Amino acid sequence: TISETSHLPKYKQIVNAIEIQIAQGDLKKGDKLPSLNKVCLSLKVSRDTVLLAYDLLKKRGVVQAILGKGYYVKSTAFQFEEKIFLLFDELNAFKEDLYTHFLEAMHGKAQIDIYFHHFNPKLFEKLIQDNLGNYTQYVIMPSNVPRAHEWIQHLPKEEVYILDQTNEYLNDYPAIYQNFKQDISSALLQGKEILKKYETLILIFPGEKEPYGMVEGFEAFCQSEIFAYQIIHTIDASQMQKSAVYIIPNDRDLVQVIEAGEAKGWILGQDFGIISYNDTPLKKVVAGGITTISTDFEYMGNQLAQMLLKNGKESIQNPSQLIFRKSI
Repeated sequence: TISETSHLPKYKQIVNAIEIQIAQGDLKKGDKLPSLNKVCLSLKVSRDTVLLAYDLLKKRGVVQAILGKGYYVKSTAFQFEEKIFLLFDELNAFKEDLYTHFLEAMHGKAQIDIYFHHFNPKLFEKLIQDNLGNYTQYVIMPSNVPRAHEWIQHLPKEEVYILDQTNEYLNDYPAIYQNFKQDISSALLQGKEILKKYETLILIFPGEKEPYGMVEGFEAFCQSEIFAYQIIHTIDASQMQKSAVYIIPNDRDLVQVIEAGEAKGWILGQDFGIISYNDTPLKKVVAGGITTISTDFEYMGNQLAQMLLKNGKESIQNPSQLIFRKSI
């Protein structure tokens, strides 16, 4: 198949597909490749595109052209490059950090193509369908996309790795993931003594992109440790509460809360507190320093690379911690 959403030229997608079939043993030395015309009709591409792909395979010594007969697999002993399909939900500061460390840890040992589904179920489905069979390994961020597991099941199970979020439907796949329920509960327990100076803990949970495990962990902590708490979906500056700590997964809400507190003349860390989710360099300096609950994205990127390079099949819970700063 040809993916219209891939940044790879169509002729390279054809090359990749043939090399993958040879590496997997579906095509063997001496096997005849489909004719130029057959590939043109099947993939709805031009003859020149197919010819360019076959010529590149000839130059690599993978196929040979026999006059009047067609193209045949010449060698299966070529240097095959792993081709990795990397499907992220979105690109932000911490996902970029994860991606950068992953690339560094791979040491250029694979071709890596990154895509984004933006939490859109139809786009998620399309990207998987369009790229089925084009890669040797598939790394998927399912996030909270409805029915994501159903589309992931279309991929070869032994080639799939789950990243960042997992769920009960994906337990059989190797993964490196965050345990959002445990992470937020453990972090708040770590800061329990400081949090006692505030009257209420408020989780701002829009519920569109954020994993629901955050809510479960937040409620579990507050009920177990007898803290007054609220869960709200949006922040209204007029309803800001003094002597409350705001736990904020979304950085847009973080900006609003900081601005609203300043407008009221409140002192952050005294009149109200903030705990943000996912650490970035900017949060070290904004408003004197924002306390964060954050997983280790460098570790996640490095571990993902090691799993792919060694064909590991384990399931790894990524470490998380509460990083104390002046905001509480």
